[in-house]
Amino acid sequence: MKKAWFTRTVARLESEHLSRMGMSLPIGALLVVVAADLMAGRDHFLTPGIVVAPALASITVNWRRTLVVSLLGAAVQAALSPYDGVTDIPDHDVLFGQLFAYGLVCVFSVYIAWRRETGAKAYTAISSVAEAAQHALMQPPAPRVGPVRVAARYVSAADAAQIGGDLYAVLETPHGVRALIGDVRGKGLAAVQTSAVVLGAFREAAYDEGGLDRLAARVDTSVRRHVTGGDFITALFAQFDAPCGSVELLHYGHVPPLLVSRDGSVTRADPAEPWLPLGLADMVAGGPTPWRVPLRPGDVLVLCTDGVIEARDPRDGAFYPLAERVGPLVAGRGGDLDSAVEGLYADLLRHAGGSLSDDVILLLLAPDGPGDGAGEAARAGDAKAAGDAET
Repeated sequence: MKKAWFTRTVARLESEHLSRMGMSLPIGALLVVVAADLMAGRDHFLTPGIVVAPALASITVNWRRTLVVSLLGAAVQAALSPYDGVTDIPDHDVLFGQLFAYGLVCVFSVYIAWRRETGAKAYTAISSVAEAAQHALMQPPAPRVGPVRVAARYVSAADAAQIGGDLYAVLETPHGVRALIGDVRGKGLAAVQTSAVVLGAFREAAYDEGGLDRLAARVDTSVRRHVTGGDFITALFAQFDAPCGSVELLHYGHVPPLLVSRDGSVTRADPAEPWLPLGLADMVAGGPTPWRVPLRPGDVLVLCTDGVIEARDPRDGAFYPLAERVGPLVAGRGGDLDSAVEGLYADLLRHAGGSLSDDVILLLLAPDGPGDGAGEAARAGDAKAAGDAET
């Protein structure tokens, strides 16, 4: 939550800075019109061009500053009217017409600035509430969960909502460290409600059920019991036993994980028997079979949702080549998972042209193993941080 507070504070300061900088545009327009009018001489009446100043202010500053710019523009026109000879014109309809047009533009400019400012405040309020809801629902894991180091990046395609249908959780249980990543079909509030059902069932059953297949079956039962309307959830379950010489995986129609070794080589951990998503598993007899993937010191398990592999390059429509990019981006960070996940997301965003059309989760899991230098370094760092905190 400290990170969220810091982010909001920085955003507020940036907004205030931009607001101050935004005054330079309408004031600059005023100065340009005044200079042009004075240089053109008394035979040329250019002050009606000041009407652009409040219009520019309405899209760059708040309504109060827009009103100030409007009044300043009116004062400038009044001051230049004798110089331009406007007050000497017998027919005052020209002057009245100019004042009416300028006043009308000012009123609409202040109104537009007010509406824009009100909308921005509403957007900020929605974002703050959604951010709190995301933290309550997702409960982002600590950098270390038992013997497993964790780094995650969650991004919702709905900017204002900041939450969507993708979900993940990493828990330390009596049965080992258990992880879940999933993707709900659909968007909006219904998808968030389904995510809550899945995560709630997983967090409860992860401590009780001894086998990964039994854990998944219990989550699937909750989904079929509480989720209606034909919705389903692709999911992947993982369990790290101590010592972490391997990871047990269970597949429910989700994107297969990738295993990145210390030298940057990438192995795709495909299930021997892919299975249907949660909520649809009762359509066929039987159930999915867990399988194990061996782990070596320095290995990093990369889990993601389909928003990652389906992100398209706007130039040629090519999908994001995760398997080709993930090796150097993860292994090249020297065991720093936070840096690796941020670098991977930045590369994904560049590929997608700066915006994503679907929710995205990148989850990196690096279990400690015998002789794992990165794990030893991480444990030493944790011990040092704890000692500093006590001091």
